[in-house]
Amino acid sequence: MTIIISNIISVVFIFIGLFFIVAGTVGLIRFPDFYSRMHATGKCDTLGVGLMIIGLIIYNGLNFISVKLLFLVIFIFIANPVATHAIARAAYKVGLRPWRRE
Repeated sequence: MTIIISNIISVVFIFIGLFFIVAGTVGLIRFPDFYSRMHATGKCDTLGVGLMIIGLIIYNGLNFISVKLLFLVIFIFIANPVATHAIARAAYKVGLRPWRRE
């Protein structure tokens, strides 16, 4: 019974993560400029990948691989927003102007 519940919880986490990744991809396609695309993909990919890996941790149980996956989640939650900010800042410094409705 416990295995079934943990499988259901892991599937829920994986599908929620998949939803965020798809939403970020739609934002990448639909948004008008570089900065809004970076915003959509940076936030949605971080959360989506994090939730999917947490789902895999729940599915795998408590062992050494889960600890490695937990470190991966922590690294993604730190590195992805920092990299997104650095790329957006570099684009701003080279003069890429944000989109304005005119």
